[in-house]
Amino acid sequence: MDLEPAEDVGCPKIASGDKDIVFSEAVLPGGKRIRLLKTLLTSACERNCYYCPFRAGRDFRRATFKPDELASTFMAFHRAGIAGGIFLSSGLIRGGVRTQDLLIDTAEILRYKLGYQGYLHLKIMPGAERDQVERSMQLADRVSINLEAPNPKRLELLAPRKQFFDELVKPLQWVEEIRSSKPAQGTWNQRWPSSVTQFVVGGAGESDLELLSTTEHLYRKLHLRRAYFSAFKPHTDTPLENLPAESPVREHRLYQASFLLRDYDFSMEELPLDNEGNLPLHLDPKMAWARENLTDQPLEINRASRKELLRIPGIGPKGAAAVVEDRRKSRFHSLSELNQAGVDTSRLAPFVLLDGKRPAFQKSFW
Repeated sequence: MDLEPAEDVGCPKIASGDKDIVFSEAVLPGGKRIRLLKTLLTSACERNCYYCPFRAGRDFRRATFKPDELASTFMAFHRAGIAGGIFLSSGLIRGGVRTQDLLIDTAEILRYKLGYQGYLHLKIMPGAERDQVERSMQLADRVSINLEAPNPKRLELLAPRKQFFDELVKPLQWVEEIRSSKPAQGTWNQRWPSSVTQFVVGGAGESDLELLSTTEHLYRKLHLRRAYFSAFKPHTDTPLENLPAESPVREHRLYQASFLLRDYDFSMEELPLDNEGNLPLHLDPKMAWARENLTDQPLEINRASRKELLRIPGIGPKGAAAVVEDRRKSRFHSLSELNQAGVDTSRLAPFVLLDGKRPAFQKSFW
C-alpha cells in the first residue's frame, strides 16, 4: 500500500537569526500540488515542550513577524508565483487566546485586505476559545490542532504544560460541532474547512495501538480528514536530546494503518498488532493481514463484496469500485483483465480466485 503524499502539519521552520521563509511542496485534497509557504508568526514560545526546538528556555535567537508584515511578505511571493499557498502557525506568546488573535488578524488581512483567494492552512493554538475556532474556520481551507500524543499520560512526557482534553481535544470537538450544526455562510468560500492533527511518534514510549486507537476515534467521531505522524528527532538543548530518533519506517507503517482505518473499512481489531501493540516494521499492515487471513482462504474476485475487495493487496477504493462496476458486464478470468480495470496485480495473486481458479504466481519465501 503506497504512502499517500503528505502535507506536513508540524512546526514550520523559521530561521533563528533572520526572517527567512521556508517552502515545501504540498499535496492538497484532490491531488493538486502547490508550493507551500510554511512559517511561524514568532519562533518565541512560552511553553516548554520537551521535544520542540522552539521550547521556552532554549538558547537561540528568535524571530517575529507582525500580522501585516507576514501577510504582505506572503502576497509578494504569491504574486511572483513563488508560493501557491500558506501554512500559518506560531509559537505561543501571552497565552493561546492572544496568539490566536494574531493568527486570525493575519488571515483576515490576507483574505479581506489583500484579496487572497488561495489555500490557507491555519493552526489553532492550545487554549484558543470557541469563537476564535469558528472565526479561524471561516478564514481557512484547513485547520489543525496537534494532539502530539495519544492520551494524557503520554502527553505529560512530551509537553507537561499542555492539557490534553481542555486545550487540544476540546477545540477539535468544537470544529466538528460547528461544521455539523451551522451553515457555511460567512466563510470565505462558503465551505467549512477540513481538520487534521499530528502525533509525535516515539518520543513518549507510546505503542502503535495507542496512536491508532485515538486516530480511529478522531476519524469516526470527529471526522478528521487526516492524522499525521512525525517520527521523533532529538534536538540539542532539550530534555529529550539523548533519546534516539524514531525509525521513519514506523512512521510509514502508521500512515498505512491509518489509511486502512480511514479508507479501507478496517477496524482496530483487524490490524496486525503484536503482543506489545505495535505493527510489523518489515511488512505493510495490509499485506500482513492478507498473509494471515487469505493465504489459505483466497477471495473470489467475481463474488467478493467491496469490503472484501479492499482487503486484497493491490486493490484500493478506486480499484474496488472498478471491479464491482466491470463485473456487472462480464466475469474476470485473468490477471490481465484485472489489470485493464486499473487494478495493481503485482501482489494480489496469492490471495484471490478468478472464476474459481488460483492465478499463476511466483511463490516468495516469506
